[in-house]
Amino acid sequence: MATALSAFRVSISRISPFRARQFSYPATSGLAHTKRILCSSSHSLSSSPSPSDTYSSSSSLMETNENTRWRPMCLYYTHGKCTKMDDPAHLEVFNHDCSKELPVTAADLEGKKPQEFDFFLVLDLEGKVEILEFPVLIVDARTLQVVDLFHRFVRPTKMSEQAINKYIEGKYGEVGVDRVWHDTAIPFKQVVEEFEGWLAEHGLWGKETDGALNDAAFVTCGNWDIKTKIPEQCVVANTNLPQYFMEWINLKDVYLNFYGREARGMVSMMRQCGIRLMGSHHLGIDDTKNITRVVQRMLADGAVFKITARRSKSNMRNVEFLFKNRIK
Repeated sequence: MATALSAFRVSISRISPFRARQFSYPATSGLAHTKRILCSSSHSLSSSPSPSDTYSSSSSLMETNENTRWRPMCLYYTHGKCTKMDDPAHLEVFNHDCSKELPVTAADLEGKKPQEFDFFLVLDLEGKVEILEFPVLIVDARTLQVVDLFHRFVRPTKMSEQAINKYIEGKYGEVGVDRVWHDTAIPFKQVVEEFEGWLAEHGLWGKETDGALNDAAFVTCGNWDIKTKIPEQCVVANTNLPQYFMEWINLKDVYLNFYGREARGMVSMMRQCGIRLMGSHHLGIDDTKNITRVVQRMLADGAVFKITARRSKSNMRNVEFLFKNRIK
């Protein structure tokens, strides 16, 4: 493990490379792990951060250049609070553009099929007691390119500070992001408000559409995220369930029906497809990017993504599963 200390101020742009706003904050210490390196209270420094695991792949899709090593996302940057955008040492270690990790070539587009939706919103929540992390990637169904990333750490609503500290230390301490979580986490209601603003900026949602998404659909690795956890969190946070969470695509079901083989989770999908696992498993932002790699591969192979589950409008606890052949 390599550890580096730093303390200085500079300016930043928010997550989208097409929009810029300035922030500043005092940085403190950094932490790097042997097999995973993530942004802690400052920005970790290491000469060679590496993926936590690798698998061989024959496809050009999602393969990084041999001369380009994997770099973790700066988690202050994803929250619009990175202050080291003009620091070469920081930029050498941390990635600030998730699309670079998810490249697509012209050859990858040859086998893709027309889709019902123009965009897919890949979502993978973290947190069992309450939601702790809310990451979403927009994938363009036509180009397979990543359009933008939304990432927020979520502060629990009903837990005491002592319980939160223990919870976060157990969940994120091992991967070195517990401090950045404490520095950036906001309540779930605020996360939803910022998420809706982000969706609206991309033209994917508006109140005039009765809360439904515009030509987009959520993709999750399982039903739990949208079927179970988001409604539970809405109850805890005393807020209504947004209408755009009424339907979604369970990647496991699409995978099963397209390839004719079962995969119980993200890691098994990646292994079967020969896709390299990058980052830290169960860090939401890294899992979301890895799930996106599977989505890109399936779209490139010719899979057609359709809604797999839909909530009843009369009783939101009732969910209809639309695929006869599905993972149960």
